[in-house]
Amino acid sequence: MKEEKVYAMRFAQVYPLLVAKAVRKGRTAAEVNEAICWLTGYTDEALAKTAESDVSLGDFFRGAPAMNPARMQIKGTICGVRVENIEDPLMRDIRCLDKLVDELAKGKPMDKVLRKAQP
Repeated sequence: MKEEKVYAMRFAQVYPLLVAKAVRKGRTAAEVNEAICWLTGYTDEALAKTAESDVSLGDFFRGAPAMNPARMQIKGTICGVRVENIEDPLMRDIRCLDKLVDELAKGKPMDKVLRKAQP
C-alpha cells in the first residue's frame, strides 16, 4: 500500500488549520476539539499535548484511543471525494475529520455533526 504524504504531516501543523477554518465561520476551537475527541477518543488534555508534539497525522490516528464506530455514518464529499467510498481506513478517518470540521464551518448543529441520535 502506498504511504500517503499526508500521513507524515505533523498533527501540530494540521490542527491549527482545522481550528482556523472553523473559527473563520463563527465556530470555536472548543467545538473543533469536541469533534476531534468524539472521532478519536482522545481526551482534551491528550489532544492539547499531541497538538504541541511532533507526532505525525498518521500516527495520531493510528494511536487513537478509541475511534468512534459512529464515524461510519459520516458521508458526503470532501475535496471532491466521497468519504464513504475511500477504501484505505486511515485515509477515510483523516477525511472524516475534514468532513466534521467542514460541517462545523457550514453551521451544522453540534448534535448533527457528532451524529447523536435525535429523540
